Amino acid sequence: MVMTKAEAVIGRLSGCAVRAAGTLLALSAVLFGQVTINEFSVPTANSRPWGITGGPDGDLWFTEYYGYKIGRLTTGGSFTEFAIPTAFSSPIGITSGPDGNLWFAEDLSNTVGRITTGGAISEFATPNGGSGVFGITSGPDGNLWFTEIGGNKIGRITTSGVIAEFALPTVSGPWGITNGPDGNLWFTEIGGNKIGRITTGGVITEFAIPTVFSGPISITSGPDGNLWFTEQLGNKIGQVVLPHALAAVPTLSGWSLSLCGILLLALGAGTLLARPRRIEPDTEL
Repeated sequence: MVMTKAEAVIGRLSGCAVRAAGTLLALSAVLFGQVTINEFSVPTANSRPWGITGGPDGDLWFTEYYGYKIGRLTTGGSFTEFAIPTAFSSPIGITSGPDGNLWFAEDLSNTVGRITTGGAISEFATPNGGSGVFGITSGPDGNLWFTEIGGNKIGRITTSGVIAEFALPTVSGPWGITNGPDGNLWFTEIGGNKIGRITTGGVITEFAIPTVFSGPISITSGPDGNLWFTEQLGNKIGQVVLPHALAAVPTLSGWSLSLCGILLLALGAGTLLARPRRIEPDTEL
């Protein structure tokens, strides 16, 4: 029996499909194997642990919002707690600093705290009361940058404790903050429904989020060179596409696709239809 060209193509595609399915199954076994979740009870009851970060000592450091402490947890599960000198400080955000210490935000005491890996704590009050220091991150300039949700400002503190503040153009309640891949600091504005950018020189730009009342909370730099953030009320994950990232998007120019390649592209095409919402900072408010 002579096989037609169409039948030969179908046969090749069937073979590709079998090999592709086998590859996907093998990858699934590796990527989606058994996962174990361990839990470690904080010694202080009802401490409400909030922020957490890796420390330069190889341990995990976290804040206890209602415990008014900074906690340290080894990867083996051993806890140490350090009481913050100021009562009712409610520490919230925490980050590893460029000086080998941990830096944290004290929401209710309007203070930025520093703790050494040995447990020595220093506190630096913001110039004005009611600032509500919330998110904190290390900046590209060797300083720490933080949000003031009550003061409606972005703050900068040197490792020696000198604070500078930058008022936002609109009343917006800055929340989360992160070091961006472009050398700037990026933050969420939960009240203004925007994403903000501040240069290390203090110049602020705001970008509106398409979904109204989205409730932007946390923000981080992604492995793709863009910013990613959560929309608590919008129930979405948002993406801020930076200009350099747009220029780096690959094209199909010069590609030579085999039948198997076409099949694998078709299998993965569904991911393109489920991309998260993104905003592009090409228009300033």
